[in-house]
Amino acid sequence: MPDTVEVRFKDDGERRASSDSPVGRPPSIASSTPSREETLVAAGIGHRPDDPEMPCLTIRMWVIGIAFCLIGSGVNTLFTFRFPAVTLSQSAIQLLSYPVGRAWHFVVPDWGFTVFGERYSLNPGPFNYKENILIYILANLSFLTRLSADVLTEQRVFYGLNLGWGFEITITLATLLFGFALAGLSRSIIVEPSRLMWPGVLGNTALNSALHPVENTYKTTEIPSGISNRARYRFFLMAFAVSFIWYWFPDFIFPALGYFTWVCWIAPKNAVVNQVFGMKSGIGLLPFTFDWAQIAYIGSPLVIPTWAIINIGASLVFWIYIVTPAIYYSNTWFTAYLPMQTNSIYDNLGKVYNVTRVIDKKDGFVLDLNKYHNYSPIYLPVTYALNTFGLCFASISALIVWLILEKRHEIYEGFCNSSLAVTLRLAPKTEKTVQEQAYGTVPTWWYLVATLVSIGVGIFACEYYPVQLHWYGVLLAMIISAFFFVPLAWLYATTNIKIQIDIFCRLVAGYIWEGKVLANIWFFNIGYISGIKGLAFAQDLKLGIYCNIPPRKLFAVQVVGIIMGTLGQVAVLEWALNNIPNICTNKADNGFTCPFSRTHFNTSMVWGAIGPRRFFANGALYRDLLWFFFLGALLPPAVYILKNYVFPKTKWLKQIHIPLFLGGLNFIPPASGTNYGSWVIVGLIFGLWIKQRKRQWWKQYNFILSSAMDCSVAIAGILIFFSIFYTGAASYFKWWGTEVHKNTCDWKGCTYKVLAKGEKIH
Repeated sequence: MPDTVEVRFKDDGERRASSDSPVGRPPSIASSTPSREETLVAAGIGHRPDDPEMPCLTIRMWVIGIAFCLIGSGVNTLFTFRFPAVTLSQSAIQLLSYPVGRAWHFVVPDWGFTVFGERYSLNPGPFNYKENILIYILANLSFLTRLSADVLTEQRVFYGLNLGWGFEITITLATLLFGFALAGLSRSIIVEPSRLMWPGVLGNTALNSALHPVENTYKTTEIPSGISNRARYRFFLMAFAVSFIWYWFPDFIFPALGYFTWVCWIAPKNAVVNQVFGMKSGIGLLPFTFDWAQIAYIGSPLVIPTWAIINIGASLVFWIYIVTPAIYYSNTWFTAYLPMQTNSIYDNLGKVYNVTRVIDKKDGFVLDLNKYHNYSPIYLPVTYALNTFGLCFASISALIVWLILEKRHEIYEGFCNSSLAVTLRLAPKTEKTVQEQAYGTVPTWWYLVATLVSIGVGIFACEYYPVQLHWYGVLLAMIISAFFFVPLAWLYATTNIKIQIDIFCRLVAGYIWEGKVLANIWFFNIGYISGIKGLAFAQDLKLGIYCNIPPRKLFAVQVVGIIMGTLGQVAVLEWALNNIPNICTNKADNGFTCPFSRTHFNTSMVWGAIGPRRFFANGALYRDLLWFFFLGALLPPAVYILKNYVFPKTKWLKQIHIPLFLGGLNFIPPASGTNYGSWVIVGLIFGLWIKQRKRQWWKQYNFILSSAMDCSVAIAGILIFFSIFYTGAASYFKWWGTEVHKNTCDWKGCTYKVLAKGEKIH
């Protein structure tokens, strides 16, 4: 097959070969904006012609990939029990697998065997970029473990219901499989369109091109001069080394650099100063931090489109820096008696709510109304009420309305180009793309089979085991997950920002299965977690397009990853819960107190036992938060009319994105204004200032810098934990730089108003 292939196909009236093409040189994308083309080239996409004969499903790939999948799922599952958590990131796997693959090439002999005329060798030649990215994709599934492990631990430890390996494997497998099926069935809408870049993978493609460089592949004007993957590789090593060394300071030697709330250090006992400028329980008005882990708390800002960063920056200023203090200092919802920011819930004494005081464990964890009325209603901190509930409600309705108003034509076009529409004879056959000509496609019925299997396994798990969620609950949860999947994926594909619908799932379950906490947690698991995992599968499908991976081989890798990730996760969970002394208690060594599972436990007790019906009843304190649903539904049409009919020539109006403005702050709490503010500042520095003034530098190094920072912090974090914190050496190292940020009202969560002795919130 020749090195250069160009095929014309329909897209936006006439699909055209784009940088997504898996074979051939990068075709013209003249109809796209220059910034999009620059972005793809800067991310290392289209720097090489594809070789369809290049081996990718090699024995080497399977061995290394499965090993890293098991290691990743083991490490990340184990440390989901610990605070602070330690995570082996995806970029770190991509980097670490490279020297392993290279060593395999130089050490392992070329032994093999032949099956049906095709030879399978232990050493098929140099370790190539397709093997490297498939290892990353296979191991990537190990990073989908935390949410599932949290819920399983919640049921087993905090509810005391141990249903064994059978339930744990089947419910985990059902959740993963359904997310996988959602990604595959909707791939023509959310993955294949070239205009959807999925910015979250651009750092991975840049690293892949740097680790496997091919210089001067194309002698055309479409690839800017001065782009050198070998120079990128040298820059990556330098940036990695510097960042690796530096991270020892904010993580261990000088933690105050990470919590750089210097204004609070000046007035450590002033509650207002600490609430305004604090980072732990404050809103972080001056967002300074020298810790990349804090800056990239919601993801690297170097890969996010500038318009998305501006929308989130505007949201931060309006909702956190203006609205939040106004609500707090006016004592709306009695918030002034609580810390300004925390993800805890409180009782009428201003103490963390003790849910065990209102639950009858002997009667299947059902709310005891007498105990509830004798104890206290629930009170929420201002950021918890405003962001986790109000803005979450608004973003859900806004996302649906926005998608219908602005993306309906593109979604319809994507559906018409899908094999499902052709199979159902709802659309004519389209001309084959370059990828389809070279590798074929994954038949839609494969994903339909995965859907049926996931439904069957999910129904079996919830019917055979006593978890209160019967077959109709499983189906309803999957319908909700499928309904929101395309809107959530479309936003994620363009911004790398996830809008959460977890509270919506909790509310639905709370109304239908009132008082049944187990039904609440598993409805949340199937309705929300499956969609989040589906986004990861869809992102890997896009990465496969960018890196020329045959679709059917990618399908096989993802299926194996689902199986290995499920078994690895459940095995480590079983080992940890049976072998770590005092796990999930305050007596546990090395911080294995299960903080995430405890948070899920509190949430499910509130919405499963107390229930939204009481929480939002007539006259209830937080009933007005329901108006945010209407706010979210009204804002998109208003902005749509303004930018299309009233001020059609105003360019800045075109950049307003209401779902992002309402839902982009969904990590607050526990993230703070410092996390988001520093993220916005760094993103604008690189996306505006450096990109405009040092454009060639940005093209050459921006995405590789992002990957280097992510990899170095992940690997350094693991090393610091095992060498310093796990051994207990950190307890002997204390000085001003490790304590100054802790000796403040920000760290202690001081409140604006203080209850007198014997006084209650009412």
